[in-house]
Amino acid sequence: MGTKEKIEFAGLPLAVYREIAAHLRQVKGVEVDLIPQSSQQFDYNQSQIDGLSLSWTANSGLESRQRVNQILAYYQSRYINPI
Repeated sequence: MGTKEKIEFAGLPLAVYREIAAHLRQVKGVEVDLIPQSSQQFDYNQSQIDGLSLSWTANSGLESRQRVNQILAYYQSRYINPI
Protein backbone atom coordinates (compact mmCIF):
# COMPACT_ATOMS: atom_id res chain seq x y z
CA MET A 1 0.00 0.00 0.00
CA GLY A 2 1.37 3.43 -0.93
CA THR A 3 1.51 6.52 1.20
CA LYS A 4 0.38 10.05 0.40
CA GLU A 5 1.71 13.42 1.37
CA LYS A 6 0.95 17.02 0.55
CA ILE A 7 3.69 19.32 -0.74
CA GLU A 8 3.12 23.08 -0.48
CA PHE A 9 5.14 26.04 -1.69
CA ALA A 10 3.32 29.21 -0.63
CA GLY A 11 2.68 31.68 -3.45
CA LEU A 12 4.21 29.56 -6.20
CA PRO A 13 2.65 30.20 -9.64
CA LEU A 14 0.53 27.55 -11.35
CA ALA A 15 3.09 27.11 -14.15
CA VAL A 16 5.85 26.26 -11.66
CA TYR A 17 3.61 23.78 -9.82
CA ARG A 18 2.95 22.11 -13.18
CA GLU A 19 6.68 22.01 -13.91
CA ILE A 20 7.39 20.41 -10.52
CA ALA A 21 4.59 17.86 -11.06
CA ALA A 22 5.94 16.95 -14.50
CA HIS A 23 9.43 16.54 -13.07
CA LEU A 24 8.21 14.36 -10.18
CA ARG A 25 6.10 12.16 -12.47
CA GLN A 26 9.32 10.99 -14.12
CA VAL A 27 10.42 9.32 -10.87
CA LYS A 28 9.58 5.59 -10.61
CA GLY A 29 6.93 4.80 -8.02
CA VAL A 30 5.62 8.36 -7.68
CA GLU A 31 2.20 9.70 -8.64
CA VAL A 32 1.47 13.44 -8.45
CA ASP A 33 -1.75 15.45 -8.61
CA LEU A 34 -2.31 19.20 -8.38
CA ILE A 35 -4.58 20.26 -5.51
CA PRO A 36 -6.76 23.24 -6.54
CA GLN A 37 -6.92 26.29 -4.28
CA SER A 38 -9.82 25.93 -1.87
CA SER A 39 -9.99 29.53 -0.63
CA GLN A 40 -13.19 31.38 -1.50
CA GLN A 41 -11.45 34.77 -1.29
CA PHE A 42 -9.38 35.91 -4.26
CA ASP A 43 -5.89 37.01 -3.34
CA TYR A 44 -3.60 38.07 -6.17
CA ASN A 45 -0.55 36.96 -4.17
CA GLN A 46 -1.98 33.50 -3.51
CA SER A 47 -1.28 30.65 -5.92
CA GLN A 48 -4.07 29.08 -7.95
CA ILE A 49 -2.83 25.78 -6.56
CA ASP A 50 -3.01 24.74 -2.90
CA GLY A 51 -0.26 22.16 -3.28
CA LEU A 52 0.77 18.84 -4.74
CA SER A 53 -0.56 15.47 -3.66
CA LEU A 54 2.34 13.05 -3.84
CA SER A 55 1.61 9.32 -3.68
CA TRP A 56 4.25 6.66 -3.18
CA THR A 57 3.35 3.38 -4.86
CA ALA A 58 4.43 -0.02 -3.59
CA ASN A 59 7.35 -0.16 -6.07
CA SER A 60 8.93 3.11 -4.93
CA GLY A 61 12.29 2.55 -3.29
CA LEU A 62 14.86 4.56 -1.40
CA GLU A 63 16.38 5.80 -4.65
CA SER A 64 13.01 7.21 -5.75
CA ARG A 65 12.52 8.98 -2.42
CA GLN A 66 16.01 10.48 -2.59
CA ARG A 67 15.37 11.70 -6.14
CA VAL A 68 12.08 13.33 -5.08
CA ASN A 69 13.87 15.07 -2.21
CA GLN A 70 16.52 16.36 -4.64
CA ILE A 71 13.87 17.70 -7.02
CA LEU A 72 11.92 19.42 -4.22
CA ALA A 73 15.14 20.90 -2.77
CA TYR A 74 16.02 22.30 -6.20
CA TYR A 75 12.67 24.07 -6.60
CA GLN A 76 12.71 25.28 -3.00
CA SER A 77 16.15 26.83 -3.45
CA ARG A 78 15.19 28.35 -6.80
CA TYR A 79 11.77 29.80 -5.94
CA ILE A 80 11.33 29.88 -2.18
CA ASN A 81 14.76 30.63 -0.70
CA PRO A 82 16.84 32.10 -3.54
CA ILE A 83 20.35 33.11 -2.56
